[in-house]
Amino acid sequence: MIYDITLKVFYEYGRPTDLGRQVVRVLPRRKTRHQRLITHHLEIRPAPVERRSTRDFFGNDLIELGFDTFSPDLELLLRARVERSGAMGGLDLSPTRTQLADELDQDRRLDATSPLHFLGESTRVRSSSALQSYASEQTSACATVLESVEALGQGLHADLEFVPGTTEVDTSPEDAFAARRGVCQDFSHIMIGGLRAIGVPAGYVSGFLRTIPPSGQPRLEGADAMHAWVRAWCGQELGWVDYDPTNAMRAGRDHVEVAMGRDYADVSPLRGVMRSYGAGSSGHSVDMVEVGAAE
Repeated sequence: MIYDITLKVFYEYGRPTDLGRQVVRVLPRRKTRHQRLITHHLEIRPAPVERRSTRDFFGNDLIELGFDTFSPDLELLLRARVERSGAMGGLDLSPTRTQLADELDQDRRLDATSPLHFLGESTRVRSSSALQSYASEQTSACATVLESVEALGQGLHADLEFVPGTTEVDTSPEDAFAARRGVCQDFSHIMIGGLRAIGVPAGYVSGFLRTIPPSGQPRLEGADAMHAWVRAWCGQELGWVDYDPTNAMRAGRDHVEVAMGRDYADVSPLRGVMRSYGAGSSGHSVDMVEVGAAE
């Protein structure tokens, strides 16, 4: 499927002065197993005095911006065309969790694809006895790693309520889980914490979700905004599997990937420093429209 995506991001600052550096992660991934970036254009207002494109450790596209003066507003407008295929199906070739532990013990890779980067604690996802107990309970009857991933995702979808505005960007997975509500970031962080607690490497994927569903199908939660889901390591044979706990489904052709990391701290759309004081605000909107079938 081919989509045209429009992303608008704005930041309103209290009393900006001079000097500022920002790192932007909003470009869809250029080439993955299921995705190809066809074309894109990113407009930034006001125009920065410095602009440099690079990539981070996990292969996410970064745009580094430098400003010598700041207006009260910063706006980003992205237009992109992306080709996206469906998720891989087929047989469950994943190992048991015991077999997965043996595989991980023998893994010596240090590059970005290594599952070992996604097994321990990270900036936003810490060890939690509550998440470990919940994940163990939800997956107790599962024979394979893939079954465990899907069972935990389905359990969270059933037990947590999607309620925008009930959490903040820095809400911990433990607090969101205790409240049993949140948004896609919270669902994903909770699931990542639960999977890691039972020995399954898991990471955080940010991206876009189609806003207009196919005829006769319900609208997915999290549309009209940047979305988040989970990437879980299901053994050497099956590899990485993307699962969307907010919607209890494998990530497929409705999901366009932007960035992947250990948690939100690795993939935040805009991050940086500036000199300012006073209150500020931010927001964004996404429009993702199907324009044709993949060739």
